[in-house]
Amino acid sequence: MRTAKRLIESPHFVINSVECSDDHAGWSMPEASPAAQIVLVRQGRFRLDSQGRRMTVEPTVGYLHRPGWEMRFAHPAGGDVCTSITFIGDALTAGLDAACSPAVHVDARLELAHRLLLRTGADPDFAAVEAVLDLLLLALREQSQDVPSPGRQDLADHAREAILSGEPDCADLVTLARRLKTSPSHLSRTFRHHVGMSLSRYRNRVRVSRALTRMDQGETNLAALAAGLGFSDQAHLTRVMRDELGHTPGRVRALLASGGTAAGGPR
Repeated sequence: MRTAKRLIESPHFVINSVECSDDHAGWSMPEASPAAQIVLVRQGRFRLDSQGRRMTVEPTVGYLHRPGWEMRFAHPAGGDVCTSITFIGDALTAGLDAACSPAVHVDARLELAHRLLLRTGADPDFAAVEAVLDLLLLALREQSQDVPSPGRQDLADHAREAILSGEPDCADLVTLARRLKTSPSHLSRTFRHHVGMSLSRYRNRVRVSRALTRMDQGETNLAALAAGLGFSDQAHLTRVMRDELGHTPGRVRALLASGGTAAGGPR
């Protein structure tokens, strides 16, 4: 079952919070939208089938829905909570025409800007809205135009799933490659090509996403947060969050508490 709640409406776009409680591994019937949409995940994950590509959608990878594209969904891991941005007219969608893939890579700065935007309420800070839109358009412009690599897409997908599921043998490249019956070098090259970042960067990106979720829900004990997410200590958490977000955990906590807009643009 899918429920939607309207959060922000402007002449050029509508932002909804969408919660799906589906728990099924099979594919849904094809769906289409007459308007362009971008969907970002806040919690959970699901599978998407669109434009001849099947992918896992989760907080580090959102998806684009262009008019005329048909999509099917599956929820083998349970429900999810997403934010959908539906564009009205073509004032903001010029950059979408060149997009050839439904995948939208979400870096940590975009995710933080997304979460801060949701805290602005029905009367948003338009600077925050513009910041999110700028980052989304940047993410779309950076879509890979490369030809497919020799490595398989499903190999990268299996590696992502192992990291997302917290498999104990995904803590380092060698053990993950052994689990996936491939060499570390081949896995590294294939993953970087299909996902757009290294395995270690992706693993840190997932952990930062989970840290943001915990902090957004009120977590204040940073040492416990670091230990719970597999960082070696609080200093390690601080280094990774600063690298990914440009902010320390304390600064992120203050931003989430105040609903302020993150400073600084995309890297």
